[in-house]
Amino acid sequence: MPRSTEKRPIITDINPKSPISEAYRTLRTNIEFSAVDEQLKVIMLTSAGPGEGKSTTATNLAVAYAQTNKKVLIMDADLRKSTMHHTFLKTNRSGLTNILVGQMTWEQAVQPTDIPNLDLLTAGPVPPNPSELLASQRMSALLEELKGHYDIVIVDTPPVLVVTDAQVLSTKCDGVVLVIDSGKVKREVAMKAKSNLDHVKVRILGVVLNNLDRKNGGSYYYYYYGGDR
Repeated sequence: MPRSTEKRPIITDINPKSPISEAYRTLRTNIEFSAVDEQLKVIMLTSAGPGEGKSTTATNLAVAYAQTNKKVLIMDADLRKSTMHHTFLKTNRSGLTNILVGQMTWEQAVQPTDIPNLDLLTAGPVPPNPSELLASQRMSALLEELKGHYDIVIVDTPPVLVVTDAQVLSTKCDGVVLVIDSGKVKREVAMKAKSNLDHVKVRILGVVLNNLDRKNGGSYYYYYYGGDR
């Protein structure tokens, strides 16, 4: 697969003083304070359905962490419809799938980005069995190894109500952030997404409400704690 030429701006990088960038920093801070007695190193992001902004949120959250001088890896674990290589203008010729089938090591697959402290692991070629790869012991071993080399690993996954991939992978992560488009997703759909994650007993760190209407008409990301979790 050729290198992407589709430029996707990252607001926290190009305009770090904007209100939206500040909202991402608030998200980062709230995640950190949600686990004061333990270390969250692998954070997964998912959504109820497609087009809710989970990949954008994952990208900007990763940059927000990198801006604090933490060593960060953003992993595209959406093995069916990957997007991160477009965002960072990188090749997707090889990536996560190649690691999981034993074709290369993670050191060979990880690519540096133009943002200091931030590396990228693209999804790689589309496999015939995404859920099985993500559920594998090789995936568990990979995440454990990455914890030893990075301060934070941000994992972007498919929507939780579309395929089982997010549920499968969530059990291997330290916590999950659910992204919901407040102007698009009905309450019952959002609750179904949360229920699916609860079913596999994962730690839901909280919810990002995307496209929340504000008086100035801007699009914001708002984070709140996940109740008693």
